[in-house]
Amino acid sequence: MTKGPRKPSAAEDREARLKAALRANLARRKAQGRARAVPVQEDLPKNEQDGPETRSHGRSPENEE
Repeated sequence: MTKGPRKPSAAEDREARLKAALRANLARRKAQGRARAVPVQEDLPKNEQDGPETRSHGRSPENEE
C-alpha cells in the first residue's frame, strides 16, 4: 500500500516558515544594498552628472613646462 503525503510536524512547519522569512529578509537587504551602491544622478548638479572633463590633446597642465 502506498502512503499519501504526510502532514509536516509542528517543528518542520516552523522551520519552513523561518527559512522563508530568512530568504525574504536576505533578498530585501540585498536590494537595499544595491540601491545604496548606485549613486542617484538626478540629485547631483548638472556639471557633476557629466563626469570630470578630460583634455582631448592628451597632455595635462601638470606635465607642461
